Amino acid sequence: MSAKDGRTLILGSHVDAADPIAGARDRGAQVVQFCLSDPQSWTPPAVEYAGGADALRADAAAAGVGLYVHAPYVINVASLNNRIRIPSRKLLQQTVSLAAACGARGVIVHGGHVTANDDPATGYDNWRKAIDGLDLPVPLLIENTAGGQHAMARFLESIVMLWDAISAADGADQVGLCLDTCHAHAAGLELVGLTGRLRAITGRIDLVHANDSRDAFGSGADRHANLGQGLADPAGLHDVVDTAGCPALVETPGDPEAQAADIAWLRGA
Repeated sequence: MSAKDGRTLILGSHVDAADPIAGARDRGAQVVQFCLSDPQSWTPPAVEYAGGADALRADAAAAGVGLYVHAPYVINVASLNNRIRIPSRKLLQQTVSLAAACGARGVIVHGGHVTANDDPATGYDNWRKAIDGLDLPVPLLIENTAGGQHAMARFLESIVMLWDAISAADGADQVGLCLDTCHAHAAGLELVGLTGRLRAITGRIDLVHANDSRDAFGSGADRHANLGQGLADPAGLHDVVDTAGCPALVETPGDPEAQAADIAWLRGA
């Protein structure tokens, strides 16, 4: 199946870091995403692939597989807490640098949040400072988030403020958007037409996380479901992938066969 502008869809999946190329082969994926460390911890990144970063870069290029790296979920560069913000910047830089060595096309990072007692404007400015201080040899793709009233990238209004802040930073041209459909559904954002609304804010969409949702529209819950088996609008899921103008990958439950089925669902097979 082709996108609405006639392009061939480029689709893939999140895979195990030990062998992303085998993960792509097992799923019929053209692009894959993996982590370079435990996403729930502050562990510094490392390459699990045999032969290290150089071998992964060369082997992925030979196989025609595009690589993306997801940064640890603990990173929150918006935080006003120095014990969170400063280690977040350090870990994010380490992840971006190693991802570049692997030949990754981009690094995905969550938008982060502030607390109820914080001024959100300070959180957005912390994002500007973070971008100012990062060396970005590959694009940094900020992912919209599912829940949290004080999240930096949940609602369209918050994404406007985030992009306004980032646009003032050196290196802003290396910052893009990763659109997660489950997160958007959970945030109460209608999927049909969403790519146009977001592109009007950010100027770009670099990657789609094509995920269904186990929970109701506007629930704020981040629980992924296999495509066509959850509560997200099926037409909206297809609309996002077909109109985003970028690769899309699934982060759905199950084994490689289940994710291959999700990729086939996106292709309309």
